[in-house]
Amino acid sequence: MILEYNLQFFAKDGPGGEKTEEPTSKKLEDARKEGQVAKSREITNAFELLAVFVILKVWVGYMGESFVGIFRNLYSQIPEYIKMYDGYLPNATFDTIFFQTMVRMLIMIVPVLLVGFLIAFLCDVVQVKWKPTGKPLQPKFSKLNPVNGFKRIFSANSLMELFKSIAKIAIIVYAVYSYLSKNAPSIFLLYDISLNQAIAQIGDLVINLGFRISIFYMIIAIVDFVYQKIKFKNDMKMTKQEVKDEYKNQEGDPQIKSKQKARMQEASRRRMMQKLPEADVVITNPTHYAVAIKYDPEVYDAPFVIAKGADYLAQKIKETARENNIEIVENKPLARMLYANVDVGGIVPPELYQAVAEVLAFVYHLKGKV
Repeated sequence: MILEYNLQFFAKDGPGGEKTEEPTSKKLEDARKEGQVAKSREITNAFELLAVFVILKVWVGYMGESFVGIFRNLYSQIPEYIKMYDGYLPNATFDTIFFQTMVRMLIMIVPVLLVGFLIAFLCDVVQVKWKPTGKPLQPKFSKLNPVNGFKRIFSANSLMELFKSIAKIAIIVYAVYSYLSKNAPSIFLLYDISLNQAIAQIGDLVINLGFRISIFYMIIAIVDFVYQKIKFKNDMKMTKQEVKDEYKNQEGDPQIKSKQKARMQEASRRRMMQKLPEADVVITNPTHYAVAIKYDPEVYDAPFVIAKGADYLAQKIKETARENNIEIVENKPLARMLYANVDVGGIVPPELYQAVAEVLAFVYHLKGKV
């Protein structure tokens, strides 16, 4: 039997072709909200491991003394236990002894736990900054899909995880073997020294060996960090179609926006034409531009434009001006300057005061207002 398979099953291409485009800021932000960030767990593990052995190096003396003190305290209270079981003392005495012992042991190990927590927290913050999200904790039914699971098994990420596991085992084996081989004579001397000396020597061996493993582990962590950065960047890449679709979703469909803009412009023109009968004069090119000017001291200290247009709209402005007996004055340079530099509703700039004032004076003289 011949099995047919499709290589596209393993392809990373998304809808719209190959992922060749750099991720947009929105894509990165959405991925962050989902908990998808370029983070290496090995960096955290390596620093935590190193921090544990550092704190042990500093704290081990106190821990040893505390352990000895706890055992001495428990040993000294054996008569109390005997009295308790013989019925001379209530069970509360045992509860008190147990509570005191647990408190002393917690005091010993809390610094180690606290340092481990702080190191893990700082490593995560340095790698991805502080922005907690609960999305990764939510169940996803897509993870139960056997096809997706099969693709995850045979992926570059799975191979990288396998490589890291083999490398970690190899490093631990090499570090332990090389260090113990070098310190074999001191290990054989453990039979000839006192118990306290043996414990101290074993402690030094374990801590120094831990430092060696941590340093080698740090190399794996750095390699994994670089790999995770590259992998995340490649995973976040987008196809050209995805970029277009995202732009449409953010900015709106260009065709729809064009229609909306056209409707807004049409509404603006209607409002402008409704105000046009209030104009004092229309200054024209005469064929290409038309600008309607009004002067009302109660509104503005200077003349202002209430309508303007080019070509077809300029003709409509002139038609409306004739229908409302508004004077039309031809002044080519002034019409072009007003059209190019003054918006509808805007005040005439000071450099054009003289030219506009002369036109208005001419119009007012024709209508007998001056």
